[in-house]
Amino acid sequence: MAQPASEVLDLPVLPLRDVVVFPHMVIPLFVGRDKSMRALEQAMEADKRILLVAQKSAETDDPGASDLYSVGTLAQVLQLLKLPDGTIKVLVEGLSRVTVDRVEERDGALQGRGVEIDSVEGRESREIEAIARSLMSLFEQYVKTNRKLPPELLQTLAGIEEPGRLADTIAAHIGVRLADKQRLLETSEIGERLEMLVGLVDGEIDVQQLEKRIRGRVKSQMEKSQREYYLNEQMKAIQKELGDLDDAPGELEELARKIAEAGMPKAVEAKAKAELNKLKQMSPMSAEAAVVRNYLDWLLGVPWKKRTKVRKDLKVAQDTLDADHYGLDKVKDRILEYLAVQSRVKQMKGPILCLVGPPGVGKTSLGQSIAKATNRKFVRMSLGGVRDEAEIRGHRRTYVGSMPGRIVQNLNKVGSKNPLFVLDEIDKMSMDFRGDPSSALLEVLDPEQNNAFNDHYLEVDLDLSEVMFVATSNSLNIPGPLLDRMEVIRIPGYTEDEKLNIAMRYLVPKQIKANGLAPEELAIEEDAIRDIVRFYTRESGVRNLEREIAKICRKVVKEIALAGPQPVAKKAPAKKAAARKPKALVIVSSKNLDKYLGVRRFDFGRAEEENEIGLVTGLAWTEVGGDLLQIESTLVPGKGQLILTGQLGNVMKESASAALSVVRARAEALGIDVDFLQKHDVHVHVPDGATPKDGPSAGAAMVTSLVSMLTKVPVRADVAMTGEITLRGRVSAIGGLKEKLLAALRGGIRTVLIPEENRKDLADIPNNVTRDLEIIPVKWIDEVLDLALETPLRPKSKARGKARDGGRVATVRGKSKPAGTARVKH
Repeated sequence: MAQPASEVLDLPVLPLRDVVVFPHMVIPLFVGRDKSMRALEQAMEADKRILLVAQKSAETDDPGASDLYSVGTLAQVLQLLKLPDGTIKVLVEGLSRVTVDRVEERDGALQGRGVEIDSVEGRESREIEAIARSLMSLFEQYVKTNRKLPPELLQTLAGIEEPGRLADTIAAHIGVRLADKQRLLETSEIGERLEMLVGLVDGEIDVQQLEKRIRGRVKSQMEKSQREYYLNEQMKAIQKELGDLDDAPGELEELARKIAEAGMPKAVEAKAKAELNKLKQMSPMSAEAAVVRNYLDWLLGVPWKKRTKVRKDLKVAQDTLDADHYGLDKVKDRILEYLAVQSRVKQMKGPILCLVGPPGVGKTSLGQSIAKATNRKFVRMSLGGVRDEAEIRGHRRTYVGSMPGRIVQNLNKVGSKNPLFVLDEIDKMSMDFRGDPSSALLEVLDPEQNNAFNDHYLEVDLDLSEVMFVATSNSLNIPGPLLDRMEVIRIPGYTEDEKLNIAMRYLVPKQIKANGLAPEELAIEEDAIRDIVRFYTRESGVRNLEREIAKICRKVVKEIALAGPQPVAKKAPAKKAAARKPKALVIVSSKNLDKYLGVRRFDFGRAEEENEIGLVTGLAWTEVGGDLLQIESTLVPGKGQLILTGQLGNVMKESASAALSVVRARAEALGIDVDFLQKHDVHVHVPDGATPKDGPSAGAAMVTSLVSMLTKVPVRADVAMTGEITLRGRVSAIGGLKEKLLAALRGGIRTVLIPEENRKDLADIPNNVTRDLEIIPVKWIDEVLDLALETPLRPKSKARGKARDGGRVATVRGKSKPAGTARVKH
């Protein structure tokens, strides 16, 4: 060992794991420990010098003086980069060897005291030169057999003339143990260091040659096994020709046993056995064998004879349906009818229902309740956006990665041949060049055909007649042949009372539990629920109502958490505690509702607005339920044209033209200037222009708006109407009556005018709707005008009681009820 230099160093110490840095070596280091990062910061604040010392054990996370070697490297920080994950990447260059005689912690980092070590030759220069040449020769051989080192490294070493630096450079690039590299660092005599390197490099070359021999042996063994496999296959072929090939053991026997026990129909079993025999003749390693094996797995996964026992107890089924859903009597009755017939008929095909209604009324969840009530496995199959026929029928086996359709996949998943399938959003399917999935469903949903459904992948007939299919849809925008195969049950929007019952029975307890509240911590009163329905939601279903209730629960949870723990009350006697119901910690009523939900979003009570000229409230049906439809008209200078705005469809435009013709035909009788179109245009506008509108049911409302505009008589704001208009002035039947009446009720309308032909539909309207609305069936437009306008029109004396252009004019005196008008109240 050489004598150390006289300069004493007092620098930050950076402990290293599994690495030794030699002088003249530039290396990047990743630093993540707090003390190490603090040591780098101190070095950067000073002269950027730092002591690099290797740890004796890489597993030590917080090393001290005893965990570090006594010899390290004095290094210069060249570059420091802070990474996004909080660690530091630092580039350092080794300068010289250092003996560290003391390490202590100061200012959150390790500080070391030591002195630099000067390298000495220790031997004659000729001897050192000879050892260096021998080392270079061995290292060249090492680089040629080691693919990790670039050949350019040899050129760099050839340019190094100093033996000590040559030794340090080679030591940095050989893959030896940490202890060996540390011994090289601690050796200051150059000759001894070179000799150590010669032994280490020579040993590494021997290891590499041994690895090469092992690789060669493994390769020859693999070639031998492949040769044996080829000969075995030839032997099997010879045995097959001789007719004495035994059945392959193991997997093939297991497949044969499963086929025998699966209970397949005879045709399917014959197909499975043929595929199994084909598999026996194939090489287990071939790609085609994997395809056949996968096919047999799918075929065996089909529940050919497994089924659940359908519940026949109608009382239990009815209780199950009533417990999960409020109302929906038509659907429940249909399910109970099916179960009643099922109890008498053994082989009965499952019904195919289509539940049509706006979002949020419980169509999909009703499918789950039906499955529970009938004791069937439940499968939900979303068809929204499906545009590939193979999703239903599967892919043919000729394609790579082919698999069965989703019908077969779901049957395999539930393991029953009589589950309940919910075909969700059946009206959202589309088609493209890959086929039409709605046409593929024709076979699935046809009770006369689905007992032999053929999947393209399985290529065998599958009996779906025991499966109960329930489709859901927001509208009847379904291809005709597909719609014809299903029994349509309409689920209209909920009334206010139904929403109240649903919220109090299901939604409030559900959200209290979902938000971690106890039942005694929150009580939402009925008047608060009514206000949420009226002023914070405007929907046919209850999804937004549930969201608002969830919002209240979250705010109550936060309120309770901020208030801190409540004082524990003294325990009352058992009898008194049982008799007294615990009072809720937070009570939400209509008075403090805005505290939790903010300002009201919607206005309720349209009838409180002022009557206006030319503005009529119509009723519209949409896919999400009914809605109020404002229709306004005005007269502008022009040449007698009809201007229509509000993104109206063709049918609605024609309805507006018919309305204008009705008004012109009755102009004289209604006290309107017959020549009002000579110098004016009529502009009819339906607000909310971003929403497309179509349909004929706004005809009566358009006539009323035009008459009000031309006579300057305001229209009653508390009256809404719906009905198609004919040129004779007759108000014709419309559809979606319940949805429209619910929309009127939600909007605060008091009086609704409907066509006389729709009187029969009132039998399906709930009593609480007809109780809160004055529903008046009308037959002629004259009756509509008399009821909707603020004051009855007084026709001119010459036209009193006369008809014009085939129209019928009803003379109205005072406020008496027109002939044929019947007020319906329940």
